[in-house]
Amino acid sequence: VQLQASGGGLVQAGGSLRLSCPDNGRIVSALSWFRQAPGKEREFVAAMTWRGDRKKYADSAKGRFTISRDNRDNTLYLQMNGLKPEDTAAYFCASRRFGGISTASNDYDYWGQGTQVTVSS
Repeated sequence: VQLQASGGGLVQAGGSLRLSCPDNGRIVSALSWFRQAPGKEREFVAAMTWRGDRKKYADSAKGRFTISRDNRDNTLYLQMNGLKPEDTAAYFCASRRFGGISTASNDYDYWGQGTQVTVSS
């Protein structure tokens, strides 16, 4: 499964961005977004089951970010509102073949190249 995140950019604090990640439609167990800031470990942001019946968010993302998937274009999205400077990071999409949602990056099988999100204060 080839994944490629896009949609990042430079935005002022309080602004919004929508990240996209085409997934070719191959059925997997779960899809997720992680992020990694310079000098920090990769951290979980949000995940959902393939069918969308369960979603999970990091505390830092709750109420501001929304993960979704559009079956019509086989694309995973992350809508980010109310962005803060601490959201600045490279954002990665990932998929997991079996086992459902996980917040551990090691549980995911396929990763795309990241897209940079920079939030200015």
